[in-house]
Amino acid sequence: MANHGKLRLGVNIDHVATVRNARGGAYPDPLRAARIAEEAGADGITAHLREDRRHISDADIEGLMEVLTVPLNFEMAATDEMQKIALRHKPHAVCIVPEKREERTTEGGLEVAREENKLAHFIAPLRDAGCRVSIFIAADRRQIEAAHRIGAQVIELHTGAYCDAHAEDRLEARDAELRALRDMATYAHELGLEVHAGHGLTYDTVKPVAAFPEVMELNIGHFLIGESIFLGLGPAIVEMRQLMDEARRS
Repeated sequence: MANHGKLRLGVNIDHVATVRNARGGAYPDPLRAARIAEEAGADGITAHLREDRRHISDADIEGLMEVLTVPLNFEMAATDEMQKIALRHKPHAVCIVPEKREERTTEGGLEVAREENKLAHFIAPLRDAGCRVSIFIAADRRQIEAAHRIGAQVIELHTGAYCDAHAEDRLEARDAELRALRDMATYAHELGLEVHAGHGLTYDTVKPVAAFPEVMELNIGHFLIGESIFLGLGPAIVEMRQLMDEARRS
């Protein structure tokens, strides 16, 4: 299968802010993490501004827009408040994600098919402002078709179920999830959508997804921030980048 281009790595810095907010001070600084990630080979920085501001803050987004030389991928729920913030900053990309206050992390993909009309109207001004609009969805044909119809340029496939099955040694389920991700990456690419993937990826799970030629970008955060405690953030990212490149070449 042909390689459709260099696989980009987006580093999600949310959980640097989680550690900072545990003490309520200024450290560790997510902006410093973003600069280190750039130097280590990240092609973009991802940050999710949640409604409850549990990690990334409004000031973090302002700072990132000022200091980044790589694109910012601004993750957000489909709310009026977030739309206004995105339109004020006009980041390179906005990724629309589902958000529930009680969840620990994003659970599953966005329900696009059911909210098609609302989401079409929601993303139109973002596209008009020059943002690339991405929709975070499960590897599901209906959701991909709906994302295409509403005018999203990009989909990000949720890799969490695959990673969970791998971690729990449910090999049959893992392989089934991987097949679904592969098939839906191909299908979305055929529709003309750019395909990204992310959520829960680790050194052990990244290579099979990185090998899909249709996937143009992986967004990885929590695992890299965790590894950085032991290795340092730069080396943790370099290791991930190397595994992605190896998978792409094979």
